[in-house]
Amino acid sequence: MQSQMGFQPTILLLKEGTEESQGRSQILSNINACVALVDTVKTTLGPRGMDKMVIKGKDQVTISNDGATVMKLLDIVHPAAKSLVDISLSQDAEVGDGTTSVVVLAGELLKQAKPFVEDGLHTQNIIKGYQKACQLAKKHLTDIQVDVSNKSEEEKRQLLEKCAATALNSKLVSSHRDFFAKMVVDAVFHLDDDLTLNLIGIKKENGGSLGDSYLVDGVAFKKTFSYAGFEQQPKKFVNPKIIALNIELELKSEKENAEIRIENPEQYQSIVDAEWTIIYDKLDRIVQSGANIVLSRLAIGDLATQYFADRNIFCAGRVTDDDLRRVCKATGAQVQTTVSNVIPSVLGSCGLFEERQVGGARYNFFLEAEHSKTATILLRGGGEHFVDEAERSIHDAIMITRRAKKHHSIVAGGGAVEMEVSKYLREHARGISGKQQMIINAFAKALEIIPRQLADNAGLDSTDILNKLRQRHAQGNGKWFGVDIVNDGICDTFETFVWEPTLVRLNCFEAATEATCLILSVDETVRNAQSEAPQAGPQMGRGGRGGLPRGMAGRGVRAMRGR
Repeated sequence: MQSQMGFQPTILLLKEGTEESQGRSQILSNINACVALVDTVKTTLGPRGMDKMVIKGKDQVTISNDGATVMKLLDIVHPAAKSLVDISLSQDAEVGDGTTSVVVLAGELLKQAKPFVEDGLHTQNIIKGYQKACQLAKKHLTDIQVDVSNKSEEEKRQLLEKCAATALNSKLVSSHRDFFAKMVVDAVFHLDDDLTLNLIGIKKENGGSLGDSYLVDGVAFKKTFSYAGFEQQPKKFVNPKIIALNIELELKSEKENAEIRIENPEQYQSIVDAEWTIIYDKLDRIVQSGANIVLSRLAIGDLATQYFADRNIFCAGRVTDDDLRRVCKATGAQVQTTVSNVIPSVLGSCGLFEERQVGGARYNFFLEAEHSKTATILLRGGGEHFVDEAERSIHDAIMITRRAKKHHSIVAGGGAVEMEVSKYLREHARGISGKQQMIINAFAKALEIIPRQLADNAGLDSTDILNKLRQRHAQGNGKWFGVDIVNDGICDTFETFVWEPTLVRLNCFEAATEATCLILSVDETVRNAQSEAPQAGPQMGRGGRGGLPRGMAGRGVRAMRGR
């Protein structure tokens, strides 16, 4: 009857209780969620950025202004806003700095796109324009970068110190940035050409001040858990031989369900003797190898500890994997999984080993190693939260220094790059007709959020600062002019040594654009209800009797499934 009158039944494809939203309102909802998240973290940007206190659980408190750390700790539920967390973490993993900048820029790109969406412009046009603007921005950035590959070694070292100091300028340890910048550069110069990050150890010890921190030319780690007999072992060696093991050196109790059938007491005694014979055989082979220091990833029990103490050998069990890897890299030792036929070439060596007191703990130091391709930074500070934030700051500076050493090109910071690229995009847009001109202009305007936010966070008049910067960059002789936090104005940030690797800005532009395009391309969200017991019989359509069973669709009908 219905088909004769021209009515079509409504086909229900999704489970009852499924939430579904689509169209322009969905895109605007995603934009609003991302902008709300950006408003939370944008005040951490720059040298005068504020810190965030994030409390998880009862006692886990983190105080930080590192964008990636804050974004990771926030329990974000909105699925679109989670993409901003992803780009922040990717920026941290790839470059190490600029984690707040990439989130702030992505949020501003979305904010600039919002009026176009409200006016009915298709988001694919916006995505196309943003991608084109990003390519132009990256190209212009590589054109204006300063190549330092032809500098002398001393000039390169000074350059790296300036880049590290710029990374530390916005951190809690900014008052000691020159002190830590030199330390970070020295640590990076200890590494191989592959610049493996894990070979720089950062150890934290509460007490003292930041100025008491120092760089260890070698490896240092906190004394591991020890048994009786440890205090009888020597704590200092000159030119020792080091053996690194992945073996457990202690007597293990039998499993609870183990069953052994014996006929007389002598057989039981032979089983006990065999266990002791096995452990003593291992210890004898280690002693015969000539090693003075025994390190193992696994436990070294009280029997082995006393055995080594009687023979003037130092041992440490349960050494963390990172620390053992650094010791092997520095001393040339190779980790052994057996003590059978230990040859001299697998043993490591260093000029000096000793145990020292650092604050309230004792540390083992491996110094003057011939193969030393690693370093350790011992951080001191007044409180636990302060030292934790100092560690995150040093990590960012190390990442920046590694990238600058590998890629040999820098640009000026302080918003100077963003203002210069913004000017270039505005000039380029004048030669384009149609909608793309407006979108590229919107991208150019979004770039100005970096200097604007730097000025706002410093308590300056951001409108006045931006007008001065636009004027300077438009004149053509001030491409490196950015926000001057010290004198509350603008200055040539290249002359004031506010430098950063080009890779930081390139990755920032690209990651922010990709995240923005991803969010703008989502026009529908389907949220499934909690799984329920299936109901008997087919699920009928809302409009008549001809509905399809749940989960089935006829030809030409699009089935949707959310997770």
